[in-house]
Amino acid sequence: MKEVIAVVRINMMNQTKQALTDCGIAAFFAHEAHGRGKGFVNPEILEGAEKGYEEAATLLGEKGKLYPKRMITAVVDDAMVGCVVDTIINTNQTGMPGDGKVFVVPLSDAVRVRTGETGKASIS
Repeated sequence: MKEVIAVVRINMMNQTKQALTDCGIAAFFAHEAHGRGKGFVNPEILEGAEKGYEEAATLLGEKGKLYPKRMITAVVDDAMVGCVVDTIINTNQTGMPGDGKVFVVPLSDAVRVRTGETGKASIS
């Protein structure tokens, strides 16, 4: 089992939900999130802020805005990981900064609270 975590643009959420459903993934979580990629911040200003320079921290506050995003989390069988990742990429890729990010994390187990089922049975 794997946990697939994706950060996508808010305006792409409906298309992403439909695409995941079409891929066979009906169960997932969607969370409101805020964040930014490193491309939105001048690395020199970030470095100065990390070193404690007050001017850099002030500039970072002005230019370091966090942007609203959606975070999608799906726990899937290993065989479905490729479909899920490809679906998220194909649905959200515009070629512009801010398209998002996908993380795939190994998951040792899952338990369905209602029945006590574990492993694959708990996510199917």
